[in-house]
Amino acid sequence: MLKCSFIKGPILHRLKYSKGRGQSLAKAVGMRSNKNRNIIDATAGLGYDAFILASLGANVTLIERSETIYKLLQDGIGEGILFGGEIGKIVGRMNLIFGDSKNILPHLSPEVILIDTMYKDRKKTALVKNEMRLVREIVGSDSDHTELIEVALKFATNRVVIKQPRYAEPIKDIKQCSHQILGKTIRYDVHMVA
Repeated sequence: MLKCSFIKGPILHRLKYSKGRGQSLAKAVGMRSNKNRNIIDATAGLGYDAFILASLGANVTLIERSETIYKLLQDGIGEGILFGGEIGKIVGRMNLIFGDSKNILPHLSPEVILIDTMYKDRKKTALVKNEMRLVREIVGSDSDHTELIEVALKFATNRVVIKQPRYAEPIKDIKQCSHQILGKTIRYDVHMVA
């Protein structure tokens, strides 16, 4: 059964043992030691990237268009707030919106926009983690990610960050990124717009 939880499971390991603002995700969104960001996670999924960014001091708006995933996120954020303490403070910096990011982004003033392409072009044959496989089954093919990236590039005031597998081909019909942040398995294509 799929569940979103910020009080137990792998997310707590990631929170405890991450490299803080030195990790690839933080570098990609531009979180310097003295700079907190207002970030929009335009493809929220189960909210784990948003949670890590919020744990580093960012205010994160999560946008999710799948009603099922949105409800899971609502439950996870609610559980985190009730849990209180540090977890409650972190999820308190997360604001959840239901809808399609392509329609919502033009009405916001996004500084940084994060887009996870759902690893559309995986070349490995091994099954992804069961949790992510279930998310994909619920969300679908994410076939309009190019349109979403175009909207993000138009409305972000600082940068758009596209999360992909490290060795994924560049996304067609999108301008070349300004730079990349490479992790062991993940690559962040950073498009500076300011």
